[in-house]
Amino acid sequence: MKEKTIDYILRSTWMSVMKMYNEEASKKQSTMATGFALISIDPEDGTSSTALGPKMGMEATSLSRTLKTMEEKGLVQRKPNPLDGRGVLIHLTPFGKEMREFSKGVVLRFDEAVKENVSTEDLETFKRVAHTILELINSKKIYDTEKTV
Repeated sequence: MKEKTIDYILRSTWMSVMKMYNEEASKKQSTMATGFALISIDPEDGTSSTALGPKMGMEATSLSRTLKTMEEKGLVQRKPNPLDGRGVLIHLTPFGKEMREFSKGVVLRFDEAVKENVSTEDLETFKRVAHTILELINSKKIYDTEKTV
């Protein structure tokens, strides 16, 4: 059997995590993207729409669609930013706060399950490797034109 690439392992693992989260979210007629947005919005002060995209790593068009759906479902409401008249803050409704707690519980249960089945040492190694991969990507060191494989 051919050895699996790091890319394949990352992609297949993340796709399985996404599927699992979407299955859990569907129990509440929701999606992983909605749950992630709910967790990313400050439950007390709201979050500016311009800060939310980068915080979630989403493109503006995808985020706009997600927020529109969330607004239609009564999870969030848009309010003018009192500090910047041009900006908008996304606030959770009471139903949004309830669903945020559900989403948070799903993420924390996954975290607990992994910690119950993976040693602390292995988790620390995983975190270091993931951090290194992010650093390589963010510093643009992988496809440096002088070092391309």
